[in-house]
Amino acid sequence: MTTTISRQELAQRIAADIPEGAVVNLGIGAPTLVANYLPSELEIILHTENGMLGMGPAPDPDRVDPDLINAGKQAVTALPGAAYFHHADSFGMMRGGHLDVCVLGAFQVAENGDLANWSTGAPGAIPAVGGAMDLAIGAKEVYVMTDLLTKQGASKLVEACTYPLTGVGCVSRVYTDHAVFDVTPSGFVVREAFGDTTLDDLRALTGLALAAAG
Repeated sequence: MTTTISRQELAQRIAADIPEGAVVNLGIGAPTLVANYLPSELEIILHTENGMLGMGPAPDPDRVDPDLINAGKQAVTALPGAAYFHHADSFGMMRGGHLDVCVLGAFQVAENGDLANWSTGAPGAIPAVGGAMDLAIGAKEVYVMTDLLTKQGASKLVEACTYPLTGVGCVSRVYTDHAVFDVTPSGFVVREAFGDTTLDDLRALTGLALAAAG
């Protein structure tokens, strides 16, 4: 029986790996939870592609400003010193390599770091490109936050992506509810497994020849 952790616990785990001084973009969906767990004593600058640097955590329900939202249309806060700008300038920051880290969701991540997160390619599927392609290629480090398995039990870590690609060879690390994986030239390396989850458990779940971190 493998051990899993919650989305909130995973967001907290990711937040612990973001270094002080980093400029960070959090993708739509689960990655936005990371903002709620960034250490207040560290200066970490959150960027949102609809035009803000200095985004803070989600506001209390009685402190929501309807004009202050992130790219996913969720209410956010602005920290002291926050800056606002046109979204074209925001994309210039993304494409120009000015982001240190981005955290994205995924449908699939391949052993070589390829990312598929905007469409399953299924008939009738609603594609959602957004800024993911710009973030995946423009950020210096790309972290993926996702469940290890689909609802059907298939692994999201794969030998090669079968869904349309978002970016090629762009993923640095994958954070899942079972374990954290680094992407290396020789494939996925298990950086940390949660609870009583073993390397053999992860190999069985993914069908991949995973290695343990040295």
